Amino acid sequence: GLQEIFANFVSGLIILLERPIRPGDMVTIGETSGKVMRIQMRATCILDWDRKELIVPNKEIVTGQVVNWSLSDATLRLVIKVGVAYGSDTQRVAELLHEAADEHPRVLAEPHPDVIFSAFGASSLDFELRVFIPNPDFLPVVLHELHMDIDRRFREAGIEIAFPQQDLHIRTLPLQLTGALIEARGNHGSQTVNAKSA
Repeated sequence: GLQEIFANFVSGLIILLERPIRPGDMVTIGETSGKVMRIQMRATCILDWDRKELIVPNKEIVTGQVVNWSLSDATLRLVIKVGVAYGSDTQRVAELLHEAADEHPRVLAEPHPDVIFSAFGASSLDFELRVFIPNPDFLPVVLHELHMDIDRRFREAGIEIAFPQQDLHIRTLPLQLTGALIEARGNHGSQTVNAKSA
Protein backbone atom coordinates (compact mmCIF):
# COMPACT_ATOMS: atom_id res chain seq x y z
CA GLY A 1 0.00 0.00 0.00
CA LEU A 2 1.52 3.27 1.22
CA GLN A 3 4.97 1.70 1.55
CA GLU A 4 4.93 0.71 -2.14
CA ILE A 5 3.76 4.19 -3.18
CA PHE A 6 6.51 5.79 -1.10
CA ALA A 7 9.15 3.46 -2.59
CA ASN A 8 8.07 4.38 -6.13
CA PHE A 9 8.05 8.09 -5.21
CA VAL A 10 11.60 7.95 -3.82
CA SER A 11 12.71 5.91 -6.84
CA GLY A 12 11.26 8.59 -9.11
CA LEU A 13 13.38 11.22 -7.36
CA ILE A 14 16.49 9.05 -7.80
CA ILE A 15 15.77 8.64 -11.53
CA LEU A 16 15.24 12.38 -12.01
CA LEU A 17 18.44 13.24 -10.11
CA GLU A 18 20.80 10.53 -11.38
CA ARG A 19 19.22 10.26 -14.87
CA PRO A 20 20.06 6.61 -15.63
CA ILE A 21 17.28 6.86 -18.21
CA ARG A 22 15.88 9.88 -20.03
CA PRO A 23 12.89 10.53 -22.30
CA GLY A 24 13.80 9.29 -25.78
CA ASP A 25 16.17 6.54 -24.55
CA MET A 26 15.75 2.99 -25.85
CA VAL A 27 15.72 0.66 -22.84
CA THR A 28 15.08 -2.88 -21.69
CA ILE A 29 13.64 -3.17 -18.18
CA GLY A 30 13.09 -6.79 -17.20
CA GLU A 31 10.94 -8.24 -20.00
CA THR A 32 9.92 -4.79 -21.28
CA SER A 33 11.71 -3.08 -24.18
CA GLY A 34 10.93 0.22 -25.88
CA LYS A 35 11.36 3.99 -25.84
CA VAL A 36 11.08 6.07 -22.66
CA MET A 37 8.22 8.52 -23.20
CA ARG A 38 7.66 10.08 -19.77
CA ILE A 39 9.25 9.84 -16.34
CA GLN A 40 6.75 10.66 -13.59
CA MET A 41 7.11 10.62 -9.82
CA ARG A 42 5.69 7.12 -9.34
CA ALA A 43 6.07 5.41 -12.71
CA THR A 44 7.73 5.64 -16.12
CA CYS A 45 5.92 5.26 -19.44
CA ILE A 46 7.59 3.00 -22.04
CA LEU A 47 6.39 2.80 -25.67
CA ASP A 48 7.11 -0.77 -26.85
CA TRP A 49 7.69 -2.07 -30.41
CA ASP A 50 3.94 -2.64 -30.83
CA ARG A 51 3.26 1.05 -30.09
CA LYS A 52 1.69 0.16 -26.75
CA GLU A 53 2.36 2.37 -23.72
CA LEU A 54 3.53 0.35 -20.73
CA ILE A 55 3.61 1.81 -17.21
CA VAL A 56 6.65 0.60 -15.24
CA PRO A 57 6.84 1.40 -11.49
CA ASN A 58 9.95 3.46 -10.76
CA LYS A 59 10.98 1.03 -8.03
CA GLU A 60 11.54 -1.66 -10.70
CA ILE A 61 13.87 0.68 -12.59
CA VAL A 62 15.97 1.57 -9.54
CA THR A 63 16.17 -1.93 -8.01
CA GLY A 64 16.02 -4.10 -11.15
CA GLN A 65 18.30 -4.66 -14.12
CA VAL A 66 18.04 -1.94 -16.76
CA VAL A 67 19.75 -1.89 -20.15
CA ASN A 68 19.90 1.60 -21.63
CA TRP A 69 20.74 1.09 -25.31
CA SER A 70 21.29 4.80 -25.93
CA LEU A 71 22.81 6.16 -22.71
CA SER A 72 26.23 6.98 -24.15
CA ASP A 73 26.10 5.47 -27.65
CA ALA A 74 22.97 4.67 -29.66
CA THR A 75 24.80 2.14 -31.86
CA LEU A 76 23.19 -1.29 -31.62
CA ARG A 77 24.48 -4.69 -32.73
CA LEU A 78 22.08 -6.89 -34.67
CA VAL A 79 22.63 -10.66 -35.08
CA ILE A 80 20.79 -12.60 -37.80
CA LYS A 81 21.03 -16.39 -37.63
CA VAL A 82 20.67 -18.36 -40.87
CA GLY A 83 20.77 -22.13 -41.40
CA VAL A 84 21.44 -23.54 -44.88
CA ALA A 85 21.12 -27.10 -46.11
CA TYR A 86 24.07 -29.49 -45.87
CA GLY A 87 25.96 -29.53 -49.17
CA SER A 88 25.57 -25.78 -49.71
CA ASP A 89 28.57 -23.76 -50.90
CA THR A 90 29.63 -22.22 -47.59
CA GLN A 91 31.96 -19.70 -49.23
CA ARG A 92 29.09 -18.44 -51.40
CA VAL A 93 26.78 -18.26 -48.38
CA ALA A 94 29.28 -16.03 -46.56
CA GLU A 95 29.69 -13.81 -49.64
CA LEU A 96 25.93 -13.31 -50.03
CA LEU A 97 25.50 -12.43 -46.36
CA HIS A 98 28.34 -9.90 -46.60
CA GLU A 99 26.78 -8.39 -49.73
CA ALA A 100 23.38 -8.03 -48.03
CA ALA A 101 24.98 -6.18 -45.12
CA ASP A 102 27.31 -4.01 -47.21
CA GLU A 103 24.51 -2.82 -49.50
CA HIS A 104 22.00 -1.94 -46.77
CA PRO A 105 21.92 1.85 -46.26
CA ARG A 106 21.36 1.69 -42.49
CA VAL A 107 24.08 -0.86 -41.68
CA LEU A 108 27.25 0.84 -40.45
CA ALA A 109 30.52 0.28 -42.28
CA GLU A 110 32.35 0.65 -38.95
CA PRO A 111 32.27 -1.50 -36.90
CA HIS A 112 32.31 -3.62 -40.05
CA PRO A 113 29.78 -6.45 -40.57
CA ASP A 114 30.94 -9.97 -39.74
CA VAL A 115 29.82 -13.37 -40.99
CA ILE A 116 30.47 -16.37 -38.73
CA PHE A 117 30.09 -20.05 -39.65
CA SER A 118 28.89 -20.84 -36.15
CA ALA A 119 27.97 -24.54 -36.06
CA PHE A 120 27.20 -27.82 -37.78
CA GLY A 121 23.56 -28.09 -36.73
CA ALA A 122 21.36 -31.16 -36.62
CA SER A 123 19.72 -30.24 -39.94
CA SER A 124 21.70 -27.23 -41.15
CA LEU A 125 24.99 -25.41 -41.52
CA ASP A 126 24.52 -22.48 -39.16
CA PHE A 127 25.73 -18.95 -39.95
CA GLU A 128 25.47 -15.63 -38.11
CA LEU A 129 25.45 -12.22 -39.75
CA ARG A 130 26.52 -9.56 -37.22
CA VAL A 131 25.96 -5.92 -38.11
CA PHE A 132 25.72 -2.57 -36.33
CA ILE A 133 22.99 0.00 -36.84
CA PRO A 134 23.16 3.67 -35.74
CA ASN A 135 19.93 3.77 -33.76
CA PRO A 136 17.72 1.17 -32.01
CA ASP A 137 14.70 2.82 -33.67
CA PHE A 138 15.82 1.23 -36.95
CA LEU A 139 15.86 -2.32 -35.54
CA PRO A 140 12.48 -3.66 -36.80
CA VAL A 141 12.89 -2.15 -40.29
CA VAL A 142 16.51 -3.26 -40.76
CA LEU A 143 15.70 -6.76 -39.50
CA HIS A 144 12.79 -7.06 -41.96
CA GLU A 145 14.75 -5.70 -44.92
CA LEU A 146 17.81 -7.89 -44.30
CA HIS A 147 15.64 -11.00 -43.93
CA MET A 148 13.89 -10.22 -47.24
CA ASP A 149 17.17 -9.48 -49.03
CA ILE A 150 18.93 -12.60 -47.73
CA ASP A 151 16.00 -14.80 -48.75
CA ARG A 152 16.01 -13.28 -52.27
CA ARG A 153 19.77 -13.67 -52.71
CA PHE A 154 19.73 -17.29 -51.53
CA ARG A 155 16.85 -18.22 -53.86
CA GLU A 156 18.60 -16.61 -56.84
CA ALA A 157 21.81 -18.49 -55.99
CA GLY A 158 19.99 -21.81 -55.49
CA ILE A 159 20.93 -21.99 -51.81
CA GLU A 160 18.31 -23.71 -49.67
CA ILE A 161 17.45 -22.36 -46.23
CA ALA A 162 17.32 -25.47 -44.04
CA PHE A 163 14.40 -26.71 -42.00
CA PRO A 164 14.30 -29.41 -39.28
CA GLN A 165 14.37 -32.94 -40.69
CA GLN A 166 14.18 -36.43 -39.25
CA ASP A 167 15.23 -39.65 -40.97
CA LEU A 168 13.30 -42.84 -40.25
CA HIS A 169 15.38 -46.01 -40.52
CA ILE A 170 13.43 -49.30 -40.79
CA ARG A 171 15.50 -52.39 -40.13
CA THR A 172 14.77 -55.60 -42.04
CA LEU A 173 12.86 -58.06 -39.85
CA PRO A 174 14.33 -61.55 -39.34
CA LEU A 175 12.89 -64.10 -41.78
CA GLN A 176 11.36 -66.21 -38.99
CA LEU A 177 9.54 -63.21 -37.54
CA THR A 178 8.40 -62.10 -41.00
CA GLY A 179 6.99 -65.57 -41.69
CA ALA A 180 5.23 -65.67 -38.33
CA LEU A 181 3.59 -62.29 -39.02
CA ILE A 182 2.41 -63.42 -42.46
CA GLU A 183 1.04 -66.66 -41.01
CA ALA A 184 -0.73 -64.81 -38.20
CA ARG A 185 -2.27 -62.43 -40.69
CA GLY A 186 -3.42 -65.36 -42.82
CA ASN A 187 -5.02 -67.10 -39.85
CA HIS A 188 -6.79 -63.89 -38.85
CA GLY A 189 -8.17 -63.60 -42.38
CA SER A 190 -9.40 -67.21 -42.32
CA GLN A 191 -11.15 -66.65 -38.99
CA THR A 192 -12.87 -63.60 -40.38
CA VAL A 193 -14.10 -65.54 -43.41
CA ASN A 194 -15.33 -68.42 -41.21
CA ALA A 195 -17.12 -65.98 -38.93
CA LYS A 196 -18.94 -64.47 -41.90
CA SER A 197 -19.86 -67.93 -43.23
CA ALA A 198 -21.31 -68.87 -39.86
